[in-house]
Amino acid sequence: MRAAQVTRFGDPSVLITTDLPDPAPAPGEVLIDVAYADTIFVETQIRSGWGGDYFPVTPPYVPGGGVSGVVSALGPDAPEEWLGRRVTSFVTGAYAERAVAAASALTVVPDSLDLLDAAALVHDGVTSTGLLELTSVTETDRVLILGASGGMGTLLVQLAHARGARVVGVARGEAKLALVRDLGADAVVDATSPDWPALARHALGGSDGAADVVLDGVGGQLGATAFPLTAPGGRFSAHGAPTGGFTTVDTTAAERHGITLFGITDVQFSLPDLSRLSAHALEEAAAGRLRAVVGEVFSLEEAGEAHRAVEKRELLGKVVLKC
Repeated sequence: MRAAQVTRFGDPSVLITTDLPDPAPAPGEVLIDVAYADTIFVETQIRSGWGGDYFPVTPPYVPGGGVSGVVSALGPDAPEEWLGRRVTSFVTGAYAERAVAAASALTVVPDSLDLLDAAALVHDGVTSTGLLELTSVTETDRVLILGASGGMGTLLVQLAHARGARVVGVARGEAKLALVRDLGADAVVDATSPDWPALARHALGGSDGAADVVLDGVGGQLGATAFPLTAPGGRFSAHGAPTGGFTTVDTTAAERHGITLFGITDVQFSLPDLSRLSAHALEEAAAGRLRAVVGEVFSLEEAGEAHRAVEKRELLGKVVLKC
């Protein structure tokens, strides 16, 4: 099979397309003919050599953790009902024509949903849906979303809007801001503006101009600047680090103001929750209530270019690989 392999840690040029043996499903596993592989920012960071404490991988390896496709073969004891089904799954080594997955990790893709959109929801659909549950967003909340034009941010905007919250999206540049508006944000703020925190306070409204919930998918200085915008008794989730590090929060200040903190470990879900959240995201998309925004689709041979596009953060929404 063809696969995109990281030959050594480094820039996107270390991603080389090569021929590898087809994986064989073990007992309880299935073989998936991969249609599309999801990409997320952290995969570019791991490829560069960052995050060894969190993600212990050694080159050469095939990146990627989420796919959509069709089950083409069954391992021993795998239920026959899965053969030929369109599915999504978390896997190890998604940037390939074939991948194996435990039958218990599969989620059926509704007939009305394209496999491209399904792939775009593998990671971000689960995490965004789970985040809204964790932070208990309701119609009375004011929600500030950092990185609102990215793969996860675009979903968070829609999900928070659907819950009736006042949604303020932070993104960079007019094209991204226009997309965030179109997805249901009540107001948008350009992160390139030096006075963006003041603009955010104005957009959030209320007597204090603060957010009941801050969803930080960016990290670094932007996240640190956003933390003081959290209202007393509010919730702050620092779950993203495309800037190179998760937001460092003053836990003493958070405790003093009764702010509940969430981090990356809070969105590491159990298998039953993964299945439930995956199915919910796919059903919402199939019903037209959730839109997966795909900025560009690259081939396996263009995996390095796909990583460059992710790192530049110039595209709207998700970057997906066609396998």
